[in-house]
Parts: sequence; structure tokens; C-alpha cells
Amino acid sequence: MGLIPVAAGDIAAIVTTLEMHDRSRPRPMPASPLRLVKWVRPDLDNYRTLFRRVGARWLWYSRLTMPDERLIALIHDPATEIYAVIDRAGIEVGMVELNFRKADACEIAYFALIPELTGQRHGRWMMAETLARAWRPGVNRVWLHSCTLDHPSAINFYRACGFVAVSRTIETFADPRLIGVLPVDAAPQIPLLDAETRQ
Repeated sequence: MGLIPVAAGDIAAIVTTLEMHDRSRPRPMPASPLRLVKWVRPDLDNYRTLFRRVGARWLWYSRLTMPDERLIALIHDPATEIYAVIDRAGIEVGMVELNFRKADACEIAYFALIPELTGQRHGRWMMAETLARAWRPGVNRVWLHSCTLDHPSAINFYRACGFVAVSRTIETFADPRLIGVLPVDAAPQIPLLDAETRQ
């Protein structure tokens, strides 16, 4: 057993890949006042705003730093389907992004609600809606990633929904709070460590 040092200013996360190969038997759809609405060719600013709202707590930052042309190509790709979770007032409070680039598989690339809605049992409804859209003719694998920066219950939630963990990797990246992508008070549950902190 060994410890691997992480450079000052970097974050390390253990990433778990989970998948399912068989569509579960239909269950009653959990009730929710929310709606999942397909977001066709989202505007970049609106997309990034929602991405930040649902992901800053977990240090999501990749889509915030991606060049506009690359992000447009990705989110406007016909193989990408993006859904906004809408509340009763018509406000976007979550997002689901599905990737169908591989013919026989669907990756749930992003799946999140704003932190204020966590723990209110909306997740089971949202996953049921997501899987109803992911499983389509020709798809025989639905998969996703979760990591140790996500909500502490995330992996157990995915397993309860029928996913099986199949592999782990380690990811390191510059802390987005230190490079100005996210505010320094984002993700307060994750210690902010830089070179000065370590001296």
C-alpha cells in the first residue's frame, strides 16, 4: 500500500465507472413536480449557467473552460441529447446529458440537480426519466462515471438504480477554484490546498 502525493493546487479523485446491460423491468414512475424537457441546441451562456449551478458544488468545470467552438460542436451534435429539469415556475433546476456517439451504448455524461434539491427524492424520478430515454432500440449498455468529489451517496444511488461498478481510475486536475474558474467558496466540503497552505 502506498500514498501518492498530489501537487499543490491540484485535486485528485477516484473515478468509478458504472454500467447496466439489461433494462430493468418497468416500475411505477416516481412522482415529482419537476419535468424533464429536451433542450434543443442550447445557447452557450444558458448551458454554462446551468452547468455551473448544478456542478459548482462538485467542482465541475470542464464545460466552463472548453473553447466555444468545441462546446458548440459537442452540445449541438445530433448524438448528444440534453434535457433540462424544470420546476413548476419554469426555472431550470437540473440537467441530464446523454451521449449516443457509440451506436450500441448510451453514456449518461451529466446527471445533476441544483444542491438545494438534493435529498428530496427527486433523483429516483429523474433517473427513471433518464433511463426511459437512454434505453432505445440498439442500445445494450448504459453507463456513467461518478467520482469521490460527487455527493457521498452518488455511487450507492446509482447502484440502487441498477448500475454495477466495473472499474476505477484516478484523475488529477488543477483546482478550478485556484485558477479562477469557480469561486474560492465553491465546494466547501473539499479543502482548498495551494502552495501557501502547505508551507
